[in-house]
Parts: sequence; C-alpha cells; structure tokens
Amino acid sequence: MNLDPKFTELIQSWLNTHEDERDYSVGALYLLKLSGNQIMYRNLVARNTAQTREFIEYQLQKYLNFRLAALTHAEVEEMSAQVETIIAEHIPLAAEADIAPARGKREDHDRLPDNIKALYVENLSLLQKMRELHLQLRKLSTENSTCPNSERYPFLKELIRLDKKLHSNWEQYDHYIPANETNSTNKRRTRASRSKG
Repeated sequence: MNLDPKFTELIQSWLNTHEDERDYSVGALYLLKLSGNQIMYRNLVARNTAQTREFIEYQLQKYLNFRLAALTHAEVEEMSAQVETIIAEHIPLAAEADIAPARGKREDHDRLPDNIKALYVENLSLLQKMRELHLQLRKLSTENSTCPNSERYPFLKELIRLDKKLHSNWEQYDHYIPANETNSTNKRRTRASRSKG
C-alpha cells in the first residue's frame, strides 16, 4: 500500500485546525479523495449542517488513524530490516567481546588520553546493551506471534540509536592522532613545503 504522506499531513492539519476556522468544503473534498464517493461529496457540500460537519470530522479522523497506523507499520518494517543488518554485524562481536575484550584495541591504547580510551570501553558496553535488546526483541516476537508495531518500535529505535553511537565512537577512537604525532607530521609538512620554496 502506497500512502501519500503529504496528503496524510494535510488531513492531520485540517483536523488540528479549530472547528471555527475549518473549511468544511475542503474537508469534504479530502473525504471525496479518500472514498471516491461523488454522491456523498455533493450531499455534504449541499448541506452544511452541524451533523454533516461532525460526519466529515469523524470520517477524516477514521481515515487518518488508518493511514498513520499504515505509515507506522511501514516505518517499523524498514527499521526491522535495518536492525537485521546491525544484528548480523554486531551481535557476533558482542559475543566475542565477552571472550576476547581486546579485539579492536589499538596498539597504543594505553598511551591514549582517558577520554579516547573511554570510547573503547563504552563500545564494549554498547555491544552488550545491543545484545540484550536483541534478545528482548526476539523474546517479545516469539511470545506474541502477532507482536504489534507499537511494542517492537522502541526496541528497534534504541538498537539503531546505539548502533549510530557505536560507529561514532569507533570513528573517533580509530582516527585519533596523538598530539606528538600531529606535531611531527606538521613539522615534516612544513619542512617539505620550505624545501620546495
């Protein structure tokens, strides 16, 4: 099912507008677009009563709820696919981290500043949290075969957040250049540029 998110936003915006400021002919037009019922549309526009206005509101709210649920389902399915990739990449690492915590550690780790060393330690902890979340998610899915999206969503969202943090930490840890190496690199560059000039 392909729902236009912009149209969903228009419906939501219309429903969020105060009753006194709503253009009910626009609401009726939205309802026509959703239902395709020309006769209903003509009747609603011809009879601009409190009853027809309530009908338009009720019907649009019903359609909106359905569309939002469908969008959430699509989002959860997309997140699930992303999490499957994350799990395939990191859960084996989490298991190995328990056995061999030195995996991925730099040779100069002990000489690094504390804040950079802390990134490595934090990543071991992040991997562990990701593994626990994955186990909770699997347990939830097996206990309830029709596990609703609303229950899966927070686990998926947190796993994706932790994965981003993990990558950010590795990026900083792996690419950190100690000050003494930076200075010697800059000196070499300066000497090279002077010799060219």
